[in-house]
Amino acid sequence: MPLTKSAVKALKVSRRRKIENDQTRAKIKSAIKGARLSVAKKDKDVSEKLRVLYRELDLAAKKNVIHKNKASRLKSRISKKVSSEKTENSKNSLLS
Repeated sequence: MPLTKSAVKALKVSRRRKIENDQTRAKIKSAIKGARLSVAKKDKDVSEKLRVLYRELDLAAKKNVIHKNKASRLKSRISKKVSSEKTENSKNSLLS
């Protein structure tokens, strides 16, 4: 246990921040999962899921929960999957 008054306060702050960071990470995780599932299912609301994902990633990077490069990398990878799915769909429609 902390001995000084400032250490007690620091522990409270640390615990509060941990809870907030865990919630932010959970939001990111669910947004990534939702976006990946909608891309795999070829849903029409992929753009809405991407918008939510981008927002969550940007907020997490802004709060320093994740690094800004990690946010950028995740956004790049999911957008790459979306664009590859779109090109596959357009190729399939041309072949039909």
